[in-house]
Amino acid sequence: MKTVMRSFDSRRFSCFAGIEEVSQKERQGKKPMFEKGGFIVYGTTGVCEIEDITSPDMKGVSENRLYYVLNPCFKKGNRIFTPVDNNKVVIRAVMTEEEASLLVDEIPSIEELWEKDDKTREQRYKEAIRSCNPREWIQIIKTSYLRQQQRKAQGKKATTVDERYFRAAEDHLYAELSIALGMPKEDVRGYIQRRLKKQQ
Repeated sequence: MKTVMRSFDSRRFSCFAGIEEVSQKERQGKKPMFEKGGFIVYGTTGVCEIEDITSPDMKGVSENRLYYVLNPCFKKGNRIFTPVDNNKVVIRAVMTEEEASLLVDEIPSIEELWEKDDKTREQRYKEAIRSCNPREWIQIIKTSYLRQQQRKAQGKKATTVDERYFRAAEDHLYAELSIALGMPKEDVRGYIQRRLKKQQ
């Protein structure tokens, strides 16, 4: 597994509590240059490997403007070309191994998204997915799981919204942890369970 190219600044860490604020500042100011061969989180596409940083020979593209050439790591599809100064999509470094382990340890203390109104809850889910913040993905997972268990106890099926966002949040979280921890994506769930069990 290749090494992640850049660790998060300590001021933005705190288990990702300030990631949205930092991402906004980066988009408004100078865009950090990530390294070729490294991994980034690119919006809702998720984890991508930077195949190249180049000025593509394409109509309408300035030869002085640099682009990332991205290969999605866990989604099938074509390569992505995006300007390095793209201010419309969240682009950030994948968390480091240390940050990943600390985030997993903090899962029990991360609060759920308790919204009584279904529409409000779904909007919160959407915002959390788009935030590209692992901490908010965990909030979705915990909230939708507990809601599914409550409905099951009442003899009801899980709602489509809870199931859809549960799967989406798990997919994003496990993909990034896979890269950060250097393990297959399918092994991440077991790793989390074992690590949390040791805390009990």
